[in-house]
Amino acid sequence: MTAADTIIFPVSDLGAAKGVFTTLLGAEPHTDEPYYVGFNVDGQEIALDPNGRRKGLTGPVPFWKVDDLEASSAALVAAGASVVQQPTDVGGGRRTTVVADADGNQLGLMQD
Repeated sequence: MTAADTIIFPVSDLGAAKGVFTTLLGAEPHTDEPYYVGFNVDGQEIALDPNGRRKGLTGPVPFWKVDDLEASSAALVAAGASVVQQPTDVGGGRRTTVVADADGNQLGLMQD
């Protein structure tokens, strides 16, 4: 795997978070929808998810792109991780899952 491609922040007030991140990143979002706001700064994807907490996200979650979501998730579980979010189709042909390490740190996987 390479470095995390996307970091998703669960937010409760999407409008307020969008204002803060637009100012912080010095960039307008490339995607601005009621269910997702996405920024790309120097190749790093930063996303705001107003449904993140409902999905089990407890804070910012880095997501790595993988070729096989199920196999990668299974390998992490075999290494001691626990599943936080089962594989989910999030649209556009993309699927994601979230696992947590033994300390509760959440790690996301995504497959296009």
